[in-house]
Amino acid sequence: REDDLTAPTGAYGRTKEAGERRVLAAAPNSLIIRTAWLYGAYGPNFVFTMLRFMKERDSIGVVADQQGTPTWSYDLAAAIFAILRAEAPEPGIYHFTNEGETTWYDFACEIYTHARALGLLDHDVAIRPLTTDQYPTKARRPAYSVLSKEKIKRTFGISIPDWRDSLMKFLGSDPMS
Repeated sequence: REDDLTAPTGAYGRTKEAGERRVLAAAPNSLIIRTAWLYGAYGPNFVFTMLRFMKERDSIGVVADQQGTPTWSYDLAAAIFAILRAEAPEPGIYHFTNEGETTWYDFACEIYTHARALGLLDHDVAIRPLTTDQYPTKARRPAYSVLSKEKIKRTFGISIPDWRDSLMKFLGSDPMS
């Protein structure tokens, strides 16, 4: 939840937390939206990386012991728009990701399934589950980073789509063109 104590695991998280504190100290009526696992039509993201790897390789390994929720930038933008239309937005910190939860591995499997069905991939790809320890990365990531969206739904009456539905819509919009 938004009022839970934070425990950043690296420099990235510490700077985000410091930024939130500074914004709220300088402008207490601010509204901060935390998100996670963001993907969309622009910029590098997990969906584009997986599609590229799946086009280039016959086999990929993906971390299977970290849980979170993918977030389509379109859905985040729609939520921000709804908040901006609110008569008197309540300041504070809010969470927004799509509904549900998954692992990076299961997210990659879902990307693969839809990409094959839509003709975005022309060959089979084996997706192997890896542990965090098997996947070398400089940044430490939490094993469980699912954010509660109850506050943003309650405060602004926002309906949040499931991550699978949003991924299917995103891939169906031909994101690689």
